[in-house]
Parts: sequence; C-alpha cells; structure tokens
Amino acid sequence: MTNVMEQLNQEQLAEVKRQMEIYTQGVQEIIPTEELEAKVAKSILENRPLKIKLGLDPSAPDVHLGHTVVLNKMRQFQENGHIIQLLIGDFTGKIGDPTGKSVARKPLTDEEVKHNAKTYFEQFGKVMDMDKVELHYNSEWLSKLNFEDVIQLAGKITVARLMERDDFEERIALGKPISLHEFFYPLMQGYDSVELECDIELGGTDQHFNILMGRHFQEKFGKEKQVAMLMPLLEGLDGVEKMSKSKNNYIGIDEAPQEMFGKAMSIPDELMNKYFELITDFTPEQNESIKRDLESGKLHPRDAKMLLGKTIVRMYHDKEAAEKAEQHFVSVFREGSVPDEIPVAEWKGNKESSVVDLLVELQLLSSKSEARRMIENKGVKINGEKVEDTRAEVSLTDGLIVQVGKRKFKKIKM
Repeated sequence: MTNVMEQLNQEQLAEVKRQMEIYTQGVQEIIPTEELEAKVAKSILENRPLKIKLGLDPSAPDVHLGHTVVLNKMRQFQENGHIIQLLIGDFTGKIGDPTGKSVARKPLTDEEVKHNAKTYFEQFGKVMDMDKVELHYNSEWLSKLNFEDVIQLAGKITVARLMERDDFEERIALGKPISLHEFFYPLMQGYDSVELECDIELGGTDQHFNILMGRHFQEKFGKEKQVAMLMPLLEGLDGVEKMSKSKNNYIGIDEAPQEMFGKAMSIPDELMNKYFELITDFTPEQNESIKRDLESGKLHPRDAKMLLGKTIVRMYHDKEAAEKAEQHFVSVFREGSVPDEIPVAEWKGNKESSVVDLLVELQLLSSKSEARRMIENKGVKINGEKVEDTRAEVSLTDGLIVQVGKRKFKKIKM
C-alpha cells in the first residue's frame, strides 16, 4: 500500500481521502481497511474503476429500507465511477443460503428465481443507475462445472473451516441435520468472486462467512483478494428487531409517500443518527452536523424525524411528494384534521354493513380478526366518531369517511 500511496500526487491523495471518508461511513467492518485504501489509490493511479460485487439470492422480492443500507453503499461507489457487479444467485438460489437458518431453506424453482430477480431489478433502480450495472447470473459458470471441477473446488477448503459457521455449529449442537449440499453454498459464493474478479464485496454482517469465502478462493486461484465490506443490520420501526416485512416493522421503498412519512415519524429517537447515516443520501459532513445538533438539543428529535421522512419520500418519489407528505402529516396529526385528499372507494354493495366487514372490504385491514382488534383498541372512526362496538353496523352514504389508525382513510362513493 505504501508504494502505491507514494506514487500519488497531492490532488490524487486528496481524492483517496475523499472517497475513503464516503466508503467507510456507516460500515460495520472492513476486512482489511488498509487493502481498501490501497485498492482505491491504485484505481486512481491507473485510472481503472474497481469492481464492486453484491450477491443476491432472489428469494424475497419486496425491498425495504433495510435492504437499501447495502444498496446506498453500492451507489456511493457507482457515483465515483466504479463498476457495480450485481450477481443474481439463480444457481445457488435453488439450494438456499443456510445463513441464520436452523433448518435448510426450501429450494427455489426457475420460475420463482426469474420473477424475484425481475422485481429486484425494478426496485433497485430507485437507488442505483441500473443502466450502468453489470448483471450476472451465477448459473453462467456454476452450471458448467463437471463433477471433477466440484471435487477440485472442495479440495481447496477444509471441513474445519466450514464448521466455523455459527449456524452449522448450532444445528449440530441441537442435533438438527445438515445436508451435504449446504456445505457447497459458501464454496459456490466464493467461486463467484473468482469468476467476477471483484475487488470488493458488500453485504450485511450476517454474510460475514460467505463473503470471506470470496477472499479465500480468490487466493487459492491465484487472484488478487477482494476486500469484505460488512454493513450493519438496520433495526425496524420497533427499534429492536431487524427490519423485516414478516415483523411488520418496515418501510417499503414502493410504499405511498404519506405512508412512508408517517412510518418515519415512528422511528425511535435513539435510532435517528443510524437511519440518517445508513439510508439517506446525505454526505458525511451533513450527517455529522445532524448528530451534533441532536446531541446539543439544537435539533429536536421530532424535527429530525420530519427531515428524515421528507428525505425518504424525496429519494423514492420526488421533492413535490415529500412536501405534500409533510403537509399531510402536519394537518392530520398535529392539528387533528381530516386530510384534503382521501382515497375514494366506490361502494356497490348493500347500504348497510357491519363495521368489521366494511374495514376488510375497503382493504383498510387484512382480516376480520384484525378489524375487531383495531376497534377494541379504539383505532377506528366513522365520520370522525370512534367505533367502540365490534358488532356495530353502519349505514353507508355518499361521502362517508372511514379512518383506521392515524394514517389510513377511505371515502365512500355510492
């Protein structure tokens, strides 16, 4: 590294420092940091972009802000002229990544893989310029390996090294089975890095073992080793569990502006700095300023959340939508008024309905049991009046306004 740095002029050294400040922001672990700096310096010296890999098994196509932690870091590299290698694990996806699983994951079919990959591409385009992304499928090379190739690949790693995975150790300790094919998942992910000759691989901290396999196999095949950049996992709106759709503590990047903004206002105060750092497009200087102002009391947490909500909506919709979402929140939640624009639902059914059936029919709640719970928790209003009886009936009239919680409204059109 020293030799490379010594060859740079002052302007180039300043550029290395600038890029490193951006890339290291919010990262949980870099393995190793000095190699990352050396790679950045070499790319500047030789005017050669770095290859940045992100591997995905397309098994969950609904992208939320938790996923964008890694995507935003990829975008930062892309904005500095580096090459993004988006690897869709259509071959490994049929096996399933055992990471964090107490049992083997169900393999995906070809149709499921293609559908999920297409959805990822569409949603990733909200974060990165997909026209400048290299798209790869690891079936391009993994499906061509014969049995002799697989044996040789397996010979480049020990069973003891594979058993270092926490999930494998835990399953053995609990007497739960591990199929032999699961051992091949990290081997294949490591071989992907050999084929792509990537300089850096990004992933969440839960991908620590798999990403280090890339370094291991690149070295075994005589390639320059990639740097592992591990991003922290983002807690969801509950402030405890990792953001997940199954936990219902997420903000989806395809959600409506008002929904996004409203959810952002429920983020716990103690997570504000982390959210600004990991999921916005703010510079390190801007994030540091927000952090100082929050700590000094100059910036109230509520106002910080308003800024965060507007930023999220602006990033995934536009500036105008962000302004409207803020105005809607202030009008409805601070002033307690009904919003000017309410989604209209045409009603063609009976003019009398139970409130429970009405809530489900209007898709304000997903089930009758959920509707009853919401009524019991005093979270349902008809024309501004709270509904307190789960057996209540309502006469439907043109212009009737149904409200669930603080953010969901529907206006009946007969």
